[in-house]
Amino acid sequence: MARSQGRVPRLYCEQTLDADSELPLSREASHYLVTVLRLGEGAAVRLFNAIDGEWQCRIAQANRKAARITCDERLRTVKLPPDIDYLFAPLKSARLDYLTQKATEMGVRRLCPVITRYTVADKVNLDRMRANAVEAAEQCNMVYVPDVAEPEKLAKILTGWPDDRTLIFCDERADGASPVDTLNRVKPGPMAVLLGPEGGFSDEERDMILSLPNAVALSLGPRIMRADTAAVAVLALVQSVLGDWREDK
Repeated sequence: MARSQGRVPRLYCEQTLDADSELPLSREASHYLVTVLRLGEGAAVRLFNAIDGEWQCRIAQANRKAARITCDERLRTVKLPPDIDYLFAPLKSARLDYLTQKATEMGVRRLCPVITRYTVADKVNLDRMRANAVEAAEQCNMVYVPDVAEPEKLAKILTGWPDDRTLIFCDERADGASPVDTLNRVKPGPMAVLLGPEGGFSDEERDMILSLPNAVALSLGPRIMRADTAAVAVLALVQSVLGDWREDK
């Protein structure tokens, strides 16, 4: 659930946000604002989504099961993050929660679970992933929540890979070149980052990836990282060199 920016709580809201509109909140959001935070009518709340931006609002009806909110003023319009898909072999439980939260904070547009030969967890709780993405966006003052895709097998994804999207994949058998030097040779634009399971990619999977003309093998250095740690490392590199962290942006 939402966290406060200063003393004003922020909530993700899928409903249309518009000046002077009044809308009902979900039971969960109503409980959080009225019961947990003990806010009453007139209290300030900020609502946001990836279409209408972020709005300054107030509680019009303080009901712990069905509160109503009035939108007063748009504070920010939506600014989309770089066009980065994050493809990853699913992890179990808490580690998947962490990965989802951190990838959201790092500014990916889409979270795409990928089933590989050595994937440990082949079942993904998509509702839980979406909830973690929303919470991360609320906490980090973001006005965007990444899409969460249905899990797909790696072979199927690679078969239909688009020509205009660079595929950067973390390859423990890459030549060991500096990851910054490798990424500096990539043209900014639509891209995807692919991270396999901790068992790595099979030989067949690696060959399929390398057969793509727009695939780039990236080394993450001499140490073997856990998959959730590697996620933060590679997304930080990509954002620094190709994304919205780069100096010339």
